[in-house]
Parts: sequence; C-alpha cells; structure tokens
Amino acid sequence: MKRGLPDLALTASLLCAITLPAQAQDSRKVQEPLAPPTCSTLMATAAVSTPASTSTATSVSDDTARIQQAINHCAAGQAVRLSAAAGQNEFVAGPLTLRSGVSLLIDQGVTLYASRNPKLYDRGAGTCGKITDASKGCKPFISAQNTEGSGIYGEGIIDGQGGRVVEGLSESWWQLARRAQKEDGHQNVPRLIEVTGSRNFTLHRIALRNSPNFHVTLNGVDGFTAWGVRIDTPATARNTDGIDPVSSRNITIAHSYIRTGDDNIAIKANSSGPSENISVLHNHFYSGHGMSIGSETNGGVRRVLVEDLALDGTTSGLRIKSDISRGGIVEQVRYRDVCQRNVKTPIDISTRYNPRASGKLIPLYRDIALESVHSLTPGRVVIAGYDAAHPLQVKLDQVSVAQGSASSIEFANVSGTVDSAENSGSSNCEQRLLPYPEMVARASRPQLSLEQAKLYNYSEVLKFVGMAGKERVDPWDPLNDPLARGASFTPDYIVDQNAAADGVKLFRTVQQAVNRAISDSKRDPARRLYLLIRPGIYHELVYVPAVTAPLTMYGEGKDASATRITAKLDASNSGAEYSARHGAQFSDAAPEVQAMYATVKDRSQIGTMATATVWVQNNGFQARNLTFENAYNKDIGNARAEELPNVNNVHHQALALQVDGADKAQFENVRLLGFQDTLYLKSPQIGSTSRSFFNKSYIEGDVDFIFGDSTAYFYQSEIRTLGDRGTSYVAAPDTHLNTRYGFVFDQCHFTHDNSANARAGKFSLLRQWFHSARCSPYAPVAVDGYTCSYGSSNGYQTPKGTVARTSLEAVGKMVVLNSRFGTHINRLTPWSDWNKKGALSYRPAQYNSDDHWNYMQQAGIDPVRDLGYTARPAPAMIFLGEFNNSDE
Repeated sequence: MKRGLPDLALTASLLCAITLPAQAQDSRKVQEPLAPPTCSTLMATAAVSTPASTSTATSVSDDTARIQQAINHCAAGQAVRLSAAAGQNEFVAGPLTLRSGVSLLIDQGVTLYASRNPKLYDRGAGTCGKITDASKGCKPFISAQNTEGSGIYGEGIIDGQGGRVVEGLSESWWQLARRAQKEDGHQNVPRLIEVTGSRNFTLHRIALRNSPNFHVTLNGVDGFTAWGVRIDTPATARNTDGIDPVSSRNITIAHSYIRTGDDNIAIKANSSGPSENISVLHNHFYSGHGMSIGSETNGGVRRVLVEDLALDGTTSGLRIKSDISRGGIVEQVRYRDVCQRNVKTPIDISTRYNPRASGKLIPLYRDIALESVHSLTPGRVVIAGYDAAHPLQVKLDQVSVAQGSASSIEFANVSGTVDSAENSGSSNCEQRLLPYPEMVARASRPQLSLEQAKLYNYSEVLKFVGMAGKERVDPWDPLNDPLARGASFTPDYIVDQNAAADGVKLFRTVQQAVNRAISDSKRDPARRLYLLIRPGIYHELVYVPAVTAPLTMYGEGKDASATRITAKLDASNSGAEYSARHGAQFSDAAPEVQAMYATVKDRSQIGTMATATVWVQNNGFQARNLTFENAYNKDIGNARAEELPNVNNVHHQALALQVDGADKAQFENVRLLGFQDTLYLKSPQIGSTSRSFFNKSYIEGDVDFIFGDSTAYFYQSEIRTLGDRGTSYVAAPDTHLNTRYGFVFDQCHFTHDNSANARAGKFSLLRQWFHSARCSPYAPVAVDGYTCSYGSSNGYQTPKGTVARTSLEAVGKMVVLNSRFGTHINRLTPWSDWNKKGALSYRPAQYNSDDHWNYMQQAGIDPVRDLGYTARPAPAMIFLGEFNNSDE
C-alpha cells in the first residue's frame, strides 16, 4: 500500500467530486512553425564592445534605423533576416516595432543586443532608468501591437544586456531593480518583448537572455506559439519572468528551456479579460519561480494544460498565487506528467500571495487536477484556500514527493493523496531532467559581403585551373560562347533512331556517332565537332573519352525534354548484369570507349561511378537542349529499392551524368533526371581543379544529387529536390582544401515536389562529403572502445581506425548567390553536418578554414605537426556562404 505524507493522510475526509475536461488546452491545431520567407537580409557590420558586466563602455554601432527600415518595407508574410558576415555576428539596436505580418529571423550564431542607452526607451517623461512611484517609463526592446501573424524566428540570440552598466549610469538594469526593491520604489527598465492586442504571434527556436525585466509579455493576445525557445537569465536578476500571458487566449508554449530570476511562466488575467485555452507542453525549467498562475487572476484563468514538464532547481514547482487585491476564478487546470528535483515548494497553491493585500477580490481555485506529478527531492506542499466559504478543489492522482517533505493544507477539498516518491511511479524522472542546452555561437547562414560576393562572379570562378593552390589563370567565358548565345550549328554527325544509318554522318545511336567522332578526332584533334541528336528516346549509355576532339552534342526539339538519353543502372548492379544490358553496344566501339567499359564489366558490384548514363572525359565537351536520365526506379517514383519487398538492403546510387576530369565542360538548357547522385563532377586527380558550367538547366534528385570535387558554376537554373525521404541534401561537394572554388549557384531556383517533408522544411542545401573516410575523429564513435585518429590511410581497424589526409582535406565548398529557396530548405540551418555524432563518418559542417583548423585540433590532430601546415590561413578561406538570397 502506498504511504501518504503524515499530514495529508487525513485529507480523505475532504473528498469531493471534481470534473475536468479531457483536454483543457489551446483550441488551435498547433504544430512546429516554419520560418517565413525572407524579404531582406541584413549583415552584421560591427560588434559590441567588451562584454564584462562591469564595463561602462558604450556600444560601437547602432543598427536600429536599418533594421526598422527593413521591417517597415517588408511585405506581410515575410521576415527580415539578421545574418553574420565578414567575421561579424552582432547587431545592436534600440527599440524596434514589428509590423503586422512581418517577422524577424535571427540566424544561428548571430546576436541582436538591446542598446543600453535609456534615452532610446524613454516614453517621454524622462523616467526610463530611474526609480519612481510607477514602473512604465520604458518602451520594450521589441514590440508588436495589433499585429496578425508576426513573430521572431531563428536559432540566434536576443540579448537584453540586463547585467551590463547602463549608459550614463553607474549600475546595470538589474542593479537598478534591486535598489528599487530596497527603496520600496518601482524600477523603470525595458522589457525584452511585448506583444499587445495581436493574433497568432510566434517565437520559434530563438534564444532570449539577460532581459532587463520580463522576457516576453503577452497582453490581450489571441494565438501565441513559443516552440523550441531558450530563455536564460541569472537567478539573481529581479523580475525577469520568462513568458507571461496576460488576459490572452489560445497559447502554446512547447519544447522550450527556461531559466530566469523570476517566474519561468506566469499566466495572468487582469480586468481586460480572462486567460484561457493554454497548453504548456514538453518543457524544461531551471532556476526561476516555477510554473505559475497569477498573481493577477481577477480576469479569470481557465482551461490550462501543463504536460510533460521537468523542473530542476526552481523555487516553486506548480504554483497558483493570488490574493484579495487581484483574485479571481482559476479553473479547469490540469498538470500531467511532471518531474521535479531540487524544488523548494513542488506544489504551491496559495490564495494569500501578499499577506498585506487589501480588497474584496477573493481568489477561488476549482477543478484543479494533478496527475503523475513527482518530486525526487524533499520540499513543501502548500494547498491553501481562502476560507471555509471559498475552499480549493484539487484532485491528486499519482502525486509524490520525496520523504522528509512538509505540507500545509487548509480550506481545501482534496481528492487523493501525496505519496512518497520512493513508492511512486517517479522512476523515469531522473532521465528526463536534462541539462540546460548551451547556446550555439557559430553562425549557421554566413553571408558574404559585397566585396566577397564579387569574387564569385562566374568569370572569376571559372578562370582558374590546375593543381589546388597552384592554379594557373586561364580565362573562360562560357556565356559568350555560341552555345549559350543560341547559335545554329552545321552538324558533323546526325543521330536519328528512325533513319537509315550510313556510319559516316548519319547514325541510329548516340554512341555510334561518338565512336566516329573519336576516329575523326585523330585527323584534327583541335577542331570542334558537332553532333545533332534528333528528338526521341535513346536507351543507351554514352561514353565520351578524353581523346575525342571538343564535342558539342545538341538537340533540335522544342525543348530539352524532346530528346532524352536514358539508361537504368544503379550501384548495386553486378558487372555481369551491366555487361548483359550494355555489352553489345560496346562490342564494336572505339578502343578508348572499350577501355572505359572494361573498367566496369568485371566488378562484383559496379559502384556509383559506373552507373552514369552519360560519362564524359572530354575537355571542352558541350551539351545543349538535351535530357540525360538515369531511370532507376523512375517507373515507381521511389529512389530506395531497399524499402521495396524482396530487395537486398544495399546502396542504389544512380548517375545521370558524370563529368570525369573534363575541363571547360559546358551545359546549356539540359535536364538531368535521377534520384540519388544524379550529377557527379570529378577533377582529374585529388587536389586539382577542372571546370564545368550549367546554364538555364534543370537538375533533380532526392539526396546528394550534385556531388564531387571539381569547380562547377550553376547559373539561372532550377535545382529540384524530390521529397520522398525523411531528409535530403541538394549537394555533397568534397572540394579540396586548397581549391579556390567548389560549387557556386547564382540566380538559381531551389524547388521541390510538394511532399510533406518538403513542406515541413526538413531538407538541406548541403552536407560536405567526407570522401573515402572509414571513421570520424570529430566525435566519439558509437562503438564501445573504438577510437579514430590521423593515419596514412583510411581504415576501420578495430579498436582503432584511422583517417587519412585526403579525407581531412576534402572540405567541400559551396556558395549560393542571388537565388531563391523553396520551403523544403531548412531556413534556420540549411548547411548540414555529415551524418550524426556517433556515426563512423560524422563531420560537423565547416563554414571556413578556421572551422577546419579548430575541429582538427579538437580531434587531437595537429595541423602543423601532422599535416605540415605552416600557419592558420588569414583571412579565413570561405567554404560555405550566401549572398542576396530569398526564401519562398
């Protein structure tokens, strides 16, 4: 039999029937928000001076005007993005006002600081920053009044600088608040975020810290979502509530982490009206005064659900507080599945919050239910109604606190008992009490400055070729080539599957024409040859070896889809299967083509690089108005054969096009169709540079579908993600550390096929291909006793693997400029890690050469001793970056 606490065992005589709705919560259907598209991106240009809390230094920049101007000119439904650039990741501003429908999006690693100049916040009476008889002399840092659909998004930080000395004063905002408490006055300090009379306001994944006063206040709001929010302010900072809904309705606060100097959450209701339909779900609280209702309850609080809450170190746990100066009805409140540790008062329900209060507004609490609520450490239980005429009504079901706890029960109808935690169902609480997640300092969407962006003009990117770090200048202007200008050509060869072939100029298959071009090239290797392909579907492989003279292959159909070269190979096919399907077409091919075929035909599995429908080794190769397709699983619309019945769980990469060591490969109005690994761009050798250019083209796939280590420029093209996976990556470059440029996308449109995962924004622009690695030194591998360190080769030896220089230096580079991202691209963190921590090939995203250097050092690899580097590159080399992009 469970044992109740001694002075609660007598509560059986106070039983009464209590009813509660099955679900008391936000009446909206709430799911994780999706960040809105960007109307403009502002780049950080300066930083805050010395961050010491005692510093009297002033901020060295003021971004108020440009942020507010961007907000004022932003269309409804869009957001102003604050991004890092040129080594800067901080903004400083005075009060900002969000317009209806307009949001603020702060990138990970970026901090927006509230100015410490009290004059900027003053409401006109000159009282901001002073102690007076009233406390409303300061404007909030960010305000939203009578807005619809506005919000603050991003994984960045908003810092109120509450602990730093206020400009023109000798104390911080928090010190001012403490002094006001001692002097029995009111501090005039700014709140961080204040939303008034608004509908459907959102906070998503943003971090709020060091607020001078309340972090988030909602006044008369209908519809508010805080999802994945982090609030962090010292426990000693007075009146720094986390989130306070006041006379507001339809509120959801979910998946958030809150530690403050006052109430973690305080639901209030004043004479403006009730607070109702509130869900507090899956949250973690740390220092603070707990999950509170009150003290203003005179407007009425009803239909509140607190579920899956972990409190670790708060003063109170589940708290309802009010008094006769501001009391009202609090009803239909359910606390369910709550774990507490080191909480002084795990249950704190009181109607005499201020014992000196006067008035006639008697607090009345009824229909309060606690279900599966546990405290692992001793603490007080307070359940106190106002008087016998106004008793509390509380139902307890599986409620426990640790032995040694005390309690105070009066004027309360209590159903159920508070048991000892040692004899309750609290055993799973320990694992739910997680440490506070530290805030990430690295920028997740680094922006290029204008001067940096100029270095990514196509003519600049495409003018370098040769060994990485020692490239020679060889200017190339593909947009000035007749191919891009739409010139007509006189064909040397014509492919028409319905014509009578003559073997000289007219051919039935593309490969036969290429064979002839190889032969003719030997007579005049410098003359460009032109191969016209008439409309139709050509079921074949096409191999173009390096010995071919520069070859232009083009279609004459109304668009690229009229002429399609297609095959159906995937990496799991055996050499025997490959030969059975395609051996006949190579039986009389040119010797150089047969040599390419011979590298594949005897393999047990042909592997990714042998799956290409079109395999090009030809320098100066060109293609226009054509479709190259790998039709693997296109008939069923599923890239992953391992999900189909009776198929072995193996890899099924399938290339439509492989540009293999060819330099100056140019593609105009081509369509590349496939799923995984549609396009492979390979340099002649590791640590060398070759160039490809794609203009007005279309490339599709579902994961890693543009990959390789060469330099490639994608211009005015559509890059489409096929969304049947849970996650997807557009690109997987393994660019060498010293290669100047990897993949550059300029004026491109990143689209999707409207799958559920795409609409949810689960996909990424890139993960940097950890080329040939067999283990990762960047995080512990999820194999007991296994380690990975630098070695002469890549190996998965047990218990110690090695990672080679070739993998460490395959850093992967990609820049996107002047482009549009569909909703499928994660707007907060579009650049992904390679796999997850614990995986053999895990590597965190590396945004620049500083990341590369730092991660190696953290892994115990000395760049100087082990790799022979002389010094850290300065300035840092750009690996990943953006400029002037927009989100849909």
